[in-house]
Amino acid sequence: MPLSQFTRKLVEARLSKYCSGRIPSQALNEVRLSFKIRGNSVTLCEERPAFRYPSNWVTISVAQFRFDELTKKWSLYCSDRNGKWHLYGRMKPCADFDDLLKEVDRDTTGIFWG
Repeated sequence: MPLSQFTRKLVEARLSKYCSGRIPSQALNEVRLSFKIRGNSVTLCEERPAFRYPSNWVTISVAQFRFDELTKKWSLYCSDRNGKWHLYGRMKPCADFDDLLKEVDRDTTGIFWG
């Protein structure tokens, strides 16, 4: 089930602010952040110029947030090297999206930002 319009707008506003504030302006030609929303999933992505073709940008998934309509909680997922998503076991599902985003930003395990 897709996110409600209200929830979608809140998430878009929060991630737009996060993505625009995390990368210094002088580095935007080397890396940028974006996100995509599909159904009840929100994927945070990092974009970089391709190694051999720097005019082409490559998108790498960093983290995924999934909203459970029944519990009204968000869960955090991390990606393995094959692009398969796994529940991030160091944080329980929670109602506050910002708590999960802070966990991704801290990345104490190195699983999101490497």
